Formats: sequence, C-alpha cells, structure tokens
Amino acid sequence: EERFAAAWAWTKRAWSYEVTVVDDQSITAGKLFLALVLLTLGLRLARLLSSTLSRQVLKRFGVPQSAASAFESITYYVAIVVVVLFALNTVSIPLTIFTLVGGALAIGIGFGSQNLVNNFISGLILLMERPISVGDLVDLDGTLGTIDRIGGRSTRLRTFENTHILIPNSFFLENRFINWTLSDDVIRGRVRVGVAYGSPTREVEKLLLQAADGVPHVERTPKPWVRFSDFGDNALVFDVLFYVRPLLNIWTVETQIRYRIDDLLREAGIVIAFPQRDIHLDAPGGLDLRISRAAPGKGEQQA
Repeated sequence: EERFAAAWAWTKRAWSYEVTVVDDQSITAGKLFLALVLLTLGLRLARLLSSTLSRQVLKRFGVPQSAASAFESITYYVAIVVVVLFALNTVSIPLTIFTLVGGALAIGIGFGSQNLVNNFISGLILLMERPISVGDLVDLDGTLGTIDRIGGRSTRLRTFENTHILIPNSFFLENRFINWTLSDDVIRGRVRVGVAYGSPTREVEKLLLQAADGVPHVERTPKPWVRFSDFGDNALVFDVLFYVRPLLNIWTVETQIRYRIDDLLREAGIVIAFPQRDIHLDAPGGLDLRISRAAPGKGEQQA
C-alpha cells in the first residue's frame, strides 16, 4: 500500500508538473499528454471520415475518381484543423501557444523547411486547380505513368513497369509536362507504311482504310483517313491516321492495324518496300573479271 501510494503521489506530481505558462494559464504535462492522445485519436478518425465520405460521394453522385480523391484530401486537411482546435480547447490550452510554435517554425523555415512548405502549398493548389488528377496519364521527360496519389508533400506516379516514382508537388507547378488525359481520353494514332514504286496508290489507300476499319477502340467519328505522305528514297510513303478511345489501347490498336495491313497488301500482291541501293562504278577501261578456284588445303591433292 505504501508503494502504491508513493507511485500515485509521483504520478499526480508528474501530471500537474507545469511545463510553461501562456496568457496566465498553466500548461501542465497532463494537459500535453491528454492533448496528444486526443490528436492521435482525432487524426485516425479524420482519415477514416474523409475516406468514408469520399466513397459515399463517389457512389451516390457518380463523381469521377479524381474528383473524389481531391475531395478526400481536402476533407482530411480540414478535419485536421478541427481536431487540433478541439483538442486544445478541451484541455484548456490557449491558441496563443502557436506564437511560440510559429516562431520556432519560422526559424526552421529559415534553415531549410522552405521545400516542405512549398510542396504542401503546391499540393493544395493541385487539388483545387486540378492540372493533374488521380488516374491521369502523364509524361515526365519521357517517363509515362498514371497518377496514383496526390499527397501533402509529394505525388506518387505508377509507371507501366509497375514501379512507383515519388515527385515533389512543386514540380508540377514549376516544370513542363504532358497530361494526356487532362480533357479527355482520346488520342490520335498513326501507322506508316511504304510500298514499292509502281504500286497502285488508290488501291493502297483503299486497303489501308480497310485495315483500320473495324479494329476495336478505333473511333468512328472522325473516321480513319489515309495520307499520301511522301515520295521516299525507296518507297511511296502512306500514313493511316485514326483516333483511339481509351488512349491506353493505342499500342494494341496500332499492332492490330499493322497485322491487317501486312495481310491485305500481301493478298493484293502489293510489295511493302525495303531499302534498296544502286551502285554505279566509274571504270572507263572496263573491269578485269576473273574466276579462279580456291587454293587446296593441307591433305588435298592438286587437281
């Protein structure tokens, strides 16, 4: 009993230990501990609440996944502010304590936290202006991938090799990149083919249109069309142009059209050109051409 009483007395002293005084209000260790517990539980609740609301909004109103993700992030940030204010008010910690925290934060920013604040603010701008959204296909200096998540500090990009790249949010506001799905998911594809000189060009055009017609995911409006592009060094060059939806099918569609072009031209007897070179020899006195047998090797008899 004496040990228990001593332990209880020490706990009470530690709980009521005065850490600092703000606006004539004592900030004790007990208040700080209780505030930390409330913050921990509140942040978990905020995350659960924001994700639940996002799913409900997505399900009930049929909003796009990208908009639901932005709604979830903004709701989470607002909930964090509410949780912090509620925790401080519950344990009677005045808001003026942030003057101390703000001073320390300002010193931290001066020593290298600018990037952290810059990326956080950039993340809020990305969520509000939405130059990129979750699920968008973007091209970053030749690296293609889809936006997997927009966080408070960085954006996660999933490449076609199924690897993840973490990119600071400020990158998307300060650098040039390509967003293939910003306004829609339609892309124009092109397949180039060269046929031998002397081939019937009108027949080639008809066969190329036939090759693009009926391939899945090729848009009917506008229709595919053929362009007689050039008189090349070794071939008559044609381009088949078409629109594909959704754009991630572009490589499959181009492959199928190339297969059909090869089959149709082969059936029509039209040759797909290949590089050819004519060699001209300048020999005014003619060429001395001789044909001789190779010298016999060891063990062979001289004929």
